[in-house]
Amino acid sequence: KAPAHIAFRQEHKQLRKVCAKAMASKDVVIETSDFAAKLKAAAPPIPTDADMEFKPQFEALSAQKMNGNKTELRRVPVPQHRFTPLKENWMAIYKPITEILKLDMRMNLKTKKVEIKTTKETPDVGSLQKAADFVQAFILGFDTSDAIALLRLDDLYLESFEIKDVKTLRGEHLSRCIGRLSGKQGKTKFTIENSTRTRVVLADTRIHILGSFNNIKIARDAICSLILGSPPGKVYTKLRTISSRLAESY
Repeated sequence: KAPAHIAFRQEHKQLRKVCAKAMASKDVVIETSDFAAKLKAAAPPIPTDADMEFKPQFEALSAQKMNGNKTELRRVPVPQHRFTPLKENWMAIYKPITEILKLDMRMNLKTKKVEIKTTKETPDVGSLQKAADFVQAFILGFDTSDAIALLRLDDLYLESFEIKDVKTLRGEHLSRCIGRLSGKQGKTKFTIENSTRTRVVLADTRIHILGSFNNIKIARDAICSLILGSPPGKVYTKLRTISSRLAESY
């Protein structure tokens, strides 16, 4: 038996054909009352509240089913100097990815890459990218306690740039610039982190920032000012003003 809406369409087409023939011959007269009655009879019934109660309930699709039962894979390369820290903190990285995000994870020693793939139990499509960002953040030098925030929050990002992207420096000028960014015993770096609610990693000439979009922008502006030669005191004053604004907004 055809569904109600298909039967209604067929009936409506037949009635239109009859009307077209009648208009062409000009001999047949169709009463509008009969035509309206036929349309009303052919129309599908309006669902009632009782019908709505028995509507089908479908289970939520898993990430693998939404992807057409295909397994997705991410590979994160590991440089040689991060092998030892990765080995020491492997369980701290492995447990959240496998237990919370329901993903599979392994270290491929031949290709020197961490491989992460989806499983049938993976609840969310974006879990794979979150896990890859989490591992990448650790590889870049962030602590596991800081990098794990990428799994819990959605508005956190990673940004990386080099000192030469801001200003071309060589030799002792470059060394002094790195020292200016770090400060005595890391004082300047910690001040930027605490004022902007971000985490900063200074890896030789590369700088990595972890935080929200607006906070990353504030931290990047402060770091760029130091690279360009601004005295730390001036940057501190600017950061103090910005941190007070952030405290008011929160």
